[in-house]
Amino acid sequence: MPLELVDTLLGGIKLYRLGRHHDQRGFFEEVWRADLPIVEGQDWSFVQDNHSKSNTHVIRGLHAQRGMGKYLMVVSGAIQLVELDIRVGSTTFGQHTSFTLTEESAQAVWIPPGFANGFCALADNTHVMYKCTAFFDAASELSIHPLDGGLAIPWQTATPILSARDATAPTWDKVREQLVRGAW
Repeated sequence: MPLELVDTLLGGIKLYRLGRHHDQRGFFEEVWRADLPIVEGQDWSFVQDNHSKSNTHVIRGLHAQRGMGKYLMVVSGAIQLVELDIRVGSTTFGQHTSFTLTEESAQAVWIPPGFANGFCALADNTHVMYKCTAFFDAASELSIHPLDGGLAIPWQTATPILSARDATAPTWDKVREQLVRGAW
């Protein structure tokens, strides 16, 4: 079973079903192919792979890197994935989408550049891997407070755990103003 496009979401985010093959030993899955139609008309290449491990209630993000697209999947556990469109001039600027990805769902997501990415771990020992189209560059990173009430993100936890950096990140109003001014 090859990779299959399942849905196209807010602003070009694409959800794929992985090519998973089961037998008595477990499974084998195809998670990425260079001919996957993620990037129709684009010449993207992946230059960095990242892996995070989180326990239940951990929220990572919302983070964006200038010019960075991501191809993300859950290796173990489950997450609530949130993507916020930060592309000034986009018809969905300032809107977010949220959905659940699990190890069992065997799905991956293409997130084009211009989205602030965040997730909440819904299980202990949740491992998330993602391929990036740009190298990490702290100078081009943008952070938005994930619990900002102005965003009204319905996080699936009553007891969020944030890093010190995310807990002190600016609100969406401040970041939106910076984006509109072209200061990022």
